[in-house]
Amino acid sequence: MFLDFELLAAKDRYKLLTATVVPRPIALVSTRNEDGSTNAAPFSFFNVFSEDPLLVVLGLQSKPDLSPKDTTHNIRLTGEFVVNLVDESIAEKMVVCAANFPKGESEIPTAGLSLEKSEKIDVDYIVDAPVSLECHRVTVLQFAKTRDLAIGEIVGFHARDGLIDPDTLRIDWGKYNSIGRLYADKYIRTHDRFSMKIPAYEDAVNGERQGD
Repeated sequence: MFLDFELLAAKDRYKLLTATVVPRPIALVSTRNEDGSTNAAPFSFFNVFSEDPLLVVLGLQSKPDLSPKDTTHNIRLTGEFVVNLVDESIAEKMVVCAANFPKGESEIPTAGLSLEKSEKIDVDYIVDAPVSLECHRVTVLQFAKTRDLAIGEIVGFHARDGLIDPDTLRIDWGKYNSIGRLYADKYIRTHDRFSMKIPAYEDAVNGERQGD
């Protein structure tokens, strides 16, 4: 089956992409509104990009009238944001933040989330999140009237107490129950984990021959 995306409507391309590129990590992004309050919005068009430099990328969307959403506006205005990662403990609160709140109204009180001041930027991070990444804006690129790509440099890292061993910097996977976005209102847990080791070249070649 071949689908020519140039012939499909944007809504159909979105439906296919979000149902096949799964699971996607969720960024609950906090930014500072002009009145000093904190905006929080979830994004699943998100990922880390590199460790050197430390970069994250966010896919930002405009409102139907083409005006920027609060997160886009705030990142452009302040140059700062926090990527708060989402686990099962705050999943329902994250979804509350996706509701269509009036411009400038903070989602934090309604969602029942708590904030603390960041160490290196002037945007609060969400204490309830297992991990929060303080970010400086590197650039925001506009690819269409409805789509922007924000690139941020991670300048600070918060982790829930007990989640990371301070000596080895290893995650306690029994305590990190992150969730991923599938499509529409579908999400996935990350309890079912398995390991695969990358083979040496010689082992990979011999394995292929043995399977012929």
